Amino acid sequence: MEMTTTTEKCISSSSSVHGGNNRREEYPKEGADDDVEAGVLGRDGEAAASPAAATTTRQRLVSLDVFRGITVALMILVDDVGGIVPAISHSPWDGVTLADFVFPFFLFIVGVSLAFAYKKVPDKMLATKKAMLRAVKLFIVGLILQGGFFHGIHELTYGVDIRKIRLMGVLQRIAIAYLVVALCEIWLRRVSSGGDIGSGSMLITRYHHQMFVGLVLVVTYLVILYGLHVPDWEYEVTSPDSTVKHFLVKCGVKGDTGPGCNAVGMIDRSVLGIQHLYAHPVYLKTEQCSMASPRNGPLPPNAPSWCEAPFDPEGLLSSLMAIVTCLIGLQIGHVIVHFKKHNERIKRWSILSLCLLTLGFSLHLFGLHMNKSLYSLSYTCVTTGTAGLFFVAIYLLVDVKGYKRPVLPMEWMGKHALMIFVLVACNVIPVLVQGFYWKEPSNNLLKLIGIGG
Repeated sequence: MEMTTTTEKCISSSSSVHGGNNRREEYPKEGADDDVEAGVLGRDGEAAASPAAATTTRQRLVSLDVFRGITVALMILVDDVGGIVPAISHSPWDGVTLADFVFPFFLFIVGVSLAFAYKKVPDKMLATKKAMLRAVKLFIVGLILQGGFFHGIHELTYGVDIRKIRLMGVLQRIAIAYLVVALCEIWLRRVSSGGDIGSGSMLITRYHHQMFVGLVLVVTYLVILYGLHVPDWEYEVTSPDSTVKHFLVKCGVKGDTGPGCNAVGMIDRSVLGIQHLYAHPVYLKTEQCSMASPRNGPLPPNAPSWCEAPFDPEGLLSSLMAIVTCLIGLQIGHVIVHFKKHNERIKRWSILSLCLLTLGFSLHLFGLHMNKSLYSLSYTCVTTGTAGLFFVAIYLLVDVKGYKRPVLPMEWMGKHALMIFVLVACNVIPVLVQGFYWKEPSNNLLKLIGIGG
């Protein structure tokens, strides 16, 4: 989701709701009696053992809401300030910036939440049906918000050309990851034969099928990215004066990870259709495509032919690695479910997170660069490892030390993440504020309160 402005993010965007994770996704329920499995902790910080026990000791895992709320605030910050301070906006291609951590953080949170939501699954078919229904609803919401239905606040047109609707986006990718990981949690875990999990090896034994799925996704992604031949391809761009420009992008390569000839873009063009991809990719800010790099600017005279081509940062192949991020979050959630003591949880989270960071930076140094648009393996490891350590810090501060009052605003934002995404990131609030005026558009509510005019 390469959104440099809030308008881009909702209209045809994409890495920042990242935003917004649906608040029902925080702790999805399997039934009226199972809501206590959705992140409810006992008095000593351990997962409530039963609905009856949770009823008397009902307490949310506040750190998860706070983590989500901070991520929402970070999303708003990078979208609103990123245009002024390019250093925190999305990286034009290789490398990561502050904005590039937002979307993986949301996927990580979804994974952690699913460990609570499906802690007990008495009816797997019913749980599967509900998970699919939730995913479809979220995908449709994403399609409406990011498919082109909502326009900029200065564009008074309505509707979208179905021939050009953007099919993928932030919420669509979250829906896909949610569904796959939910199905893994419902179907791919070993049923306990008695007793609780007391070691890391027992945890791996119970959930090794899920981990195998993650490994298969990683291997599939790498084989396709580095082994698939990318041929030459063509596209057309219609300028504002209705002039049609035709471009030929020469490729004929394997394993290229540049903007023009990578397998990620080729698969999206072939399966989704180039007319259904994001029309303002982040690589427009590279030195090759912008005379004002790292900001958007006029094309240089010798700009590569791919500069004006659509490219979806929430594409199909890269979504495989997004699912892996969510799966890692799920394993973090399993630690909460199965280990009762704070120090046990913190130790296991920290070890896993540090291992991911080490692996990610090592891959980057050896040439597998961190890249959000491709959702590379090194990017997955570094962002997920960072999310794990960040969660450790919040958990230690909020749920262990009990400093909950100072983070109440973040907790509230975390509980209403999807609403905030729609109102702020999709320009609903700006439209309401500036969309009603007296005689002249400048005579709006902003002028009334002395801000605009």
